[in-house]
Amino acid sequence: MVHRTVIDTQRLPPAERFGMWLDLVARTSTPLRIRSDHQHDFRASAEIIDLGPVRLLRYRYPSLEAVRTAKLVRRSEVDYHLLALTLNGTGVVGQAGRQSRLDAGEFTFYDGSRPHEVSHFGDECDQQYAASVVALIPYGALPVPPERLSPLLAGRMSASEGLGALVAQYLTRITAFPEQYRQADAERLGGVALDLISTMLGRHLVAEDDVPREVRRRALLAQVRDHVQRRLGDAGLTPGSIAEAHHVSVRSLHRLFEQEQTTVASYIRELRLARCRRDLADPALAHRPVQAIATRWGFRDKAHFSRVFRAAHQLTPQEYRTLHLQQARMVNNPASGVNPGSPY
Repeated sequence: MVHRTVIDTQRLPPAERFGMWLDLVARTSTPLRIRSDHQHDFRASAEIIDLGPVRLLRYRYPSLEAVRTAKLVRRSEVDYHLLALTLNGTGVVGQAGRQSRLDAGEFTFYDGSRPHEVSHFGDECDQQYAASVVALIPYGALPVPPERLSPLLAGRMSASEGLGALVAQYLTRITAFPEQYRQADAERLGGVALDLISTMLGRHLVAEDDVPREVRRRALLAQVRDHVQRRLGDAGLTPGSIAEAHHVSVRSLHRLFEQEQTTVASYIRELRLARCRRDLADPALAHRPVQAIATRWGFRDKAHFSRVFRAAHQLTPQEYRTLHLQQARMVNNPASGVNPGSPY
């Protein structure tokens, strides 16, 4: 699992919780002057995940207001930008003479080395805490020159459509399920995050040319892969439909996959076969017809599915299912013989 640090103030007596939170923020992001109406019993949690060049923080806390003053800036050197996604509650951010109100499903971007103000309020009526995911991005990690990023400071960016939605899904997925990712993949996961974030920021600047071509290529590839995985069951998923959805030519789409040493069609086919293998080997789906599983994952033609599956696995779908269900029964049967004389 990727390296994760979990902090929960509720492990401490109420009087010590807010002080612990102040120490946490000072160590993991930027020293801030923080106040809250919940200082007497600050129930909050944070998960910190290191992905090589990027650090992700997932926060849950009562309402708070924070200020990074010019004095704090002079006292503590910070060399990174912050991309913050509001998951729950409403927020207000201000920097460089600009102020924005943020709702759930919106990003903001600011510079940790400059004075700024951040407030985040949960829903007091519904007793829902504020929550956010923050990416700490060191200077130099983004390929866009820092001076070009100034127009984005304290602005609003949608996390519910286009590339912003993909960035949001990527960050929230990793922080919500870190146990699904290996530490050996941390650097690569951080690299993908940087590519997606860089391209998203470039689009909001209307200055994608400032983003290196290879970064844009990798970001587009991540978009296409996400698009394919979410539409595997659609029999109309073709290179043409994928290219149209991403506003590129079919030829450009094929070139994109050539560098990955595969083709678009092969990528789709392998993913569909992987989903079919998983379902065919699942005892809970043993009652479901083979063709129903194939159709679920985009194989509408029975004969075609059988040919493709057999070519890949040297077994028919039914033979594959029978083999793996038998193996599952052999693994599970010995458990039923434990304590055979027990009345329980």
